[in-house]
Amino acid sequence: MDDAGRPGTGGRTKDGPATSGPATSGPATSGPATNGGAISGGAQSLAPDRSAARHLDRPWLDRRHLMAAYAAFGAYAVAAAVFSGGRDQVWAIWAACGYAAALFMLWRLSGRIAAVLVSVALAVLAPLLWLSVAYPLEAGMFVIDRSATLLLHHGSPYLSAAQVTSWLSYNPYLPVMTLFGLPSAAGLGGLAGNSGVWIALGTVIPLVAAFWIAMPHRGCAVCRRDALLAMAVAVASPVVGLNLAVITTDPPVLALILLALALAARPGAAARAAGTSLAVSAAVGSGVALGVACDLKSTAWLAVPVLAAMFAARDGARAAGRFVAASAVTAVVLIAALAPAALTSLRGADALVQNSVLFPLGLTRYKTPAESLLPGHLLTAMGATGHVVSVGLLLAAGLGIAISLVIRPPRDVPAATRRLAVGLALMFLLGPDVRFGYFIYPLGLIGWLALNRRTGETQTAAAGARPPAALAENLVEDR
Repeated sequence: MDDAGRPGTGGRTKDGPATSGPATSGPATSGPATNGGAISGGAQSLAPDRSAARHLDRPWLDRRHLMAAYAAFGAYAVAAAVFSGGRDQVWAIWAACGYAAALFMLWRLSGRIAAVLVSVALAVLAPLLWLSVAYPLEAGMFVIDRSATLLLHHGSPYLSAAQVTSWLSYNPYLPVMTLFGLPSAAGLGGLAGNSGVWIALGTVIPLVAAFWIAMPHRGCAVCRRDALLAMAVAVASPVVGLNLAVITTDPPVLALILLALALAARPGAAARAAGTSLAVSAAVGSGVALGVACDLKSTAWLAVPVLAAMFAARDGARAAGRFVAASAVTAVVLIAALAPAALTSLRGADALVQNSVLFPLGLTRYKTPAESLLPGHLLTAMGATGHVVSVGLLLAAGLGIAISLVIRPPRDVPAATRRLAVGLALMFLLGPDVRFGYFIYPLGLIGWLALNRRTGETQTAAAGARPPAALAENLVEDR
């Protein structure tokens, strides 16, 4: 039961070749002025601005790729508006308008950032507020609000086995998820007490931090602009935007995993080789971020062995040990703070296991009504034998991933991200009682790689050669 059982869930620009007038050196670039960096009359004569040329090399952030992405986003939203219903349909109608507006702005107007921010407003903020005000509370949010009330009064966000009367009695989330329900439990009403609004904030804040940390240079205006652009595209995409608007509990978990990946990639090779404090803080910081994610939902647990194997292969056993220790200590401290009864009594510990481990695996008396056409769920629907087969396949997939981490561990963060995406996809395909919405994780990880992938083209530009046409276009486009 996730979210307490939701049942399934080459553009023309103003600065193109035909520009004329006085020479310019490209807008909003940092670093020394260009040597006559002029773009005039049909010939582009662009001497490299080393700071800008060095960083504007993310292929998924140029205008043409963004137009292609928004065309795909719009097609998905239109299909969802036609074939879905309820909250998903409301989101789809808003999102289709937002994606269409952004696509038009990218095609006919200047300013990628303005276009993407419009899509965030119409595809995320507007439907989130609309659904929060006009629709009753989602079952998952009811569970979170109840867990916060239980925590304040009984020291645990979970009901014991004797108190369970239906599938809605279970709380499949881990203790940190309770934080999103505390404003409501404290008596706040309206949007201020809405768990979904706090979940959205709990997603955007670590996402902003992740994209900020992933910037190659802190003092570069172009890097800051690209980080803002990449973050806004990620939030506006159907992968994240739909889940934020209809209020599911997966976006903050994904955001914290991405923050852990960004922190793990932060120190350069020289810093890691020298064992500097920056390299040490990367392992510890990544572990803390992932420990918080692991105390939100069990879907984050696979990231711990994957990143531990990466740290061991890249930086050595000591770095991996720091990372694992930071993750474990963070998780235990948060459980002690947000579910103290789980550490002080057998009854509290049993409630934690029953709710957050056995219920998601379908091993409790009451089962979630959530359905999907995924192989694991179809096997479970066949009866006890099918359920055993599903759990067995899930364990086999986990064993296969573990063996791969030992035999061929990932040696950098992109490789670890790909391994994690594959592992999570296998788990969601084979696990019992899993809905399609869980694929926010592998899709989000792939999107993170795309938005942060860098090419080698700009190294040539930084050395003094003329940058390629796509890069030159970016140097003079939107602010």
